[in-house]
Amino acid sequence: MSLRFQFASCRAWKEWESYKLIALSMLDMETLTSDSALGFQDFCQRFHATAFDTHGEALQLEYVLLPSPFSQASYWPACVIRSNGFSTSGIPKKKFTTPCKGVIIPTSKDEAQAALKEMMVEKVFGSAGRYTVNSISLKSSMFSSTKGDSEYIGPSDEVVIEEYLTGQELSFLSFVDGYTIKSLPAAQDHKQVFDDDQGPNTGGMGCYAPTPIADKELIEEVHRTILQPTVDGMRAERMPFKGLLFTGIMVTSSGPKTLEYNTRFGDPETQTLLPLMDSDLIEVMLACVGGYLDTVEVACKAGFSSVAVVACSGGYPGSYSTGEPIVITADPSNNKDTNIHIFHAGTSITSGTLKTAGGRVLAATAVAPNLQTAVSDAYTTLSTISFPGIHYRRDIAHRALPSKSSSPTLSATTPSSQTDALTYASSGVSISNGAALVSNITSLVRSTACPWAPSAIGGFGGEVDLHLAGYPNGPKLVSGMDGVGTKLKIAQRMNKHDTIGIDLVAMCVNDIIVEGAMPLQFMDTYSCNKLDLEVAGDVLKGIVAGCKESGCALIGGETAEMGDVYKEGEYDLVGSTTGAIAFGKQGLPRKEDMKVGDVVLGVASSGCHSNGFSLIQKIVQRSGLKYTDTAPWDSNTTIGISLLTPTRIYVKSLLATIDKNLVKGAAHITGGGLVENVPRCLPEHLTAELDAGAWSVPGVFGWLKRTGGVEKEEMARVFNMGVGMVVVVAEEDAQATTEVLEGGGEKVMRIGKLVRRGDGEGCVIMGMNAWD
Repeated sequence: MSLRFQFASCRAWKEWESYKLIALSMLDMETLTSDSALGFQDFCQRFHATAFDTHGEALQLEYVLLPSPFSQASYWPACVIRSNGFSTSGIPKKKFTTPCKGVIIPTSKDEAQAALKEMMVEKVFGSAGRYTVNSISLKSSMFSSTKGDSEYIGPSDEVVIEEYLTGQELSFLSFVDGYTIKSLPAAQDHKQVFDDDQGPNTGGMGCYAPTPIADKELIEEVHRTILQPTVDGMRAERMPFKGLLFTGIMVTSSGPKTLEYNTRFGDPETQTLLPLMDSDLIEVMLACVGGYLDTVEVACKAGFSSVAVVACSGGYPGSYSTGEPIVITADPSNNKDTNIHIFHAGTSITSGTLKTAGGRVLAATAVAPNLQTAVSDAYTTLSTISFPGIHYRRDIAHRALPSKSSSPTLSATTPSSQTDALTYASSGVSISNGAALVSNITSLVRSTACPWAPSAIGGFGGEVDLHLAGYPNGPKLVSGMDGVGTKLKIAQRMNKHDTIGIDLVAMCVNDIIVEGAMPLQFMDTYSCNKLDLEVAGDVLKGIVAGCKESGCALIGGETAEMGDVYKEGEYDLVGSTTGAIAFGKQGLPRKEDMKVGDVVLGVASSGCHSNGFSLIQKIVQRSGLKYTDTAPWDSNTTIGISLLTPTRIYVKSLLATIDKNLVKGAAHITGGGLVENVPRCLPEHLTAELDAGAWSVPGVFGWLKRTGGVEKEEMARVFNMGVGMVVVVAEEDAQATTEVLEGGGEKVMRIGKLVRRGDGEGCVIMGMNAWD
């Protein structure tokens, strides 16, 4: 017996999906069964294998999203949030199932009102408008509850309004046996119908895998924090899940977030990933049902990339014609390349003629030793197919390519290592893991709290109140500790050590000035393979210069030779500083004084400062340039010297504004960039809404972005993007604050304002296309 599996949206697949049962045990919740899983059960029965729960209780998974407890699933079904804000969610009313439709991202409240009216009154989505939850993604700053919001909603209709998220979306397709999870390479599809991610949303216009953003560290994090807890949670609820699990992930500035589950493999991800598999698909699927997946290898072609490009009917995803004749000029009998595939979806054969029968008609997939070749081969294959009105995107995989040119004319000679978009994680640094560590140790640290020291984590500095410690009228001490990171590597390569000490001081004193403390003293630790008196002397000169610039005393330090720890010529630096806030004087931030409409001012950085250098070194390596070569962004200096520009010290200029009581809060833009540091000085009910076009980004960042293929969101999370310090002031104090800072030699830009925070991030950067 042979059984052919269809993993594309073909007629047989739709028939397979037509088995619709609703779990009787879930009557107290509104859930939607997974059609694909019941189809898989039918397959298993044919092979006399143990199949899924016959009532589909395990399939509740699609409508319970982490981190909500499984046992407290909401009466409202879970929602799907796409990377561009699209979201859908379907529920059955009574005992029907209906298509999940109705997805809109309004750009204004008026558009939101019009969308609600179309969905709930005019029923533009037909039955889906009545029996499904139609979802609207809104930016939280534009929507507030008014009487007008509810007048369009009938007694049997519901609308879900969701958070607008930004970041890159990834698709994880996993095999699950109730305990073990084995995933195929993470894939990234392209939802919008036109190039450059423009136009209406679709079921998917193309896909590629593996994706450079999904490095080993991120994949492990997704498995550890999302996939495994999902499977374990279902089993704990006595609803063990076995089968094919599709998990949509958004890689946000604060790490991966769960968007959706489907108990089936998705389209067009499946057309992309299955050709990469080396393992026997049937063997793996039977292992899922049999509960022995841990004994079966899920192997893929090592080092290969796969790209699928979807051809659709003209007008899709709106109205389109069908029955158009399809011509494929390539002769399949001459095709010896098993790495080229054409997947039929919306096609039919009428009177011996192949014709279109749907919106997404077919997909051309190519597997190759590198991504660029796979892209080229997929488009070459697609060029042999034609039908009236044919449309397809010409930029599939553009996020992972150095330019937006992804047509069939692409050169196939560039190795994939040169085309993958770089990330901070791929360079060996995980901001998410750093945040996770802080979260994990918070309770441990708090256990040491004293009345005079709260031992709180999350601020820029640590505080000790001497008055509360028994020293009447004593000041509040604020301490900070930091290092310079891998910027040291460039100093060592360039044999230039007289400025790296300034960085060390700056990273520490800038962290306590934003708490309102005046730095008083500084100490350092110099660790090395073997003490080189000349190098150590140059480093100390920089530390002294930094202390003088910030007005604090160098009162001591430690030197350590550790030949077994450091290589020859290597050294590391750690610094610490303590400052004071006078008794009776309020420090920063003054969160209780902040309000909607407060102004966010940006104070210019001197360059990259001391963050992101692991990624910077990867990008320089990719460029093929040497640190002694002329800097592409500044013809007056070399790459190395430019990158070693010391971190700017903001102590004296910022102290002047603090003394005048002008500043409500300040943030030192270090690791985590604007999106993670600005929220540290804000109350939980406010968000900093920044305009990326409000300041000029230094040329070094543009070069790093282009050369590394780094996404805008990643740039905002790793680098300061030209803003080294952020201050929050009242609207009426903005001009005076600007004048004081400029009087201290700073360049100041008005970059945003505070708005009311919904469920989103504490810092939102609008218009990041200005950085392109």
